[in-house]
Amino acid sequence: MALEIVLPMLAIAVSATIGAWFYYRRTRTLRRRLSEANRELEQLQRTFNRFAPARVVDDILEKRSLDIAETREVTILFADLRGFTAISEQLEADDLVRLLNKYFQRMDRAVDEHSGFISKFIGDGLLVLFGALHHNPWQSTDAVKAALKMQRQVRALNEALDAPDLPDLSLSIGIHRGPVVAGIVGSFEVKEFTVVGRHVNLASRVEELTRRHGADILITDAVKDDLDPSIALTEQPPEPVKGVRQPVITYAVNPQTVD
Repeated sequence: MALEIVLPMLAIAVSATIGAWFYYRRTRTLRRRLSEANRELEQLQRTFNRFAPARVVDDILEKRSLDIAETREVTILFADLRGFTAISEQLEADDLVRLLNKYFQRMDRAVDEHSGFISKFIGDGLLVLFGALHHNPWQSTDAVKAALKMQRQVRALNEALDAPDLPDLSLSIGIHRGPVVAGIVGSFEVKEFTVVGRHVNLASRVEELTRRHGADILITDAVKDDLDPSIALTEQPPEPVKGVRQPVITYAVNPQTVD
């Protein structure tokens, strides 16, 4: 074969080989970068999931923005662990943290089983929301049934601790319902998903009324109006509450109610 034919063919073959090699290198690099990006995204999502509900995380990743806020009808549950201060004075730091973690894990499971989520840990207290992430026509009943399950879990925790020298833990819970602003709030460095508004403050005040009425779970009229009628309630005398013009009527939930 003539040299003038072989040389161009050889040049084409060499050129094609070099091109294929560069294409392979480029494709391999892109695949590696894509794999790294996926791992980083998964890690980011796992990190976000520890600070916000999954639906909120999905919205953040989809919109590529933390500016997420909307007004929703939400049932708000405040819980406070009675007796914890006395226990904290008798336990070493490591034992105290382990006890708190056991308590929070039990509370998280009880809340999750009834379509709620823990929005905030407040020392040994909790802010729990129902209906904040999606429309939930049964949110009042879900909140009360979650509260009953939380109470049973605290009693079970006392039995599991089997520590006669320590005082028993007990839980006081206040539940209220109303429109709130739900969204991502905080500073540049630290943000969280939570709710704000006067109804949040009232739910906190209702939890404080449990001590005055000697009740474990108190709810307001707003919760009672949409509650499963099978849940037994006892009306309490109206009480003045800071920030509210009229005295607030609450209802104690019968602890024998089965969820």
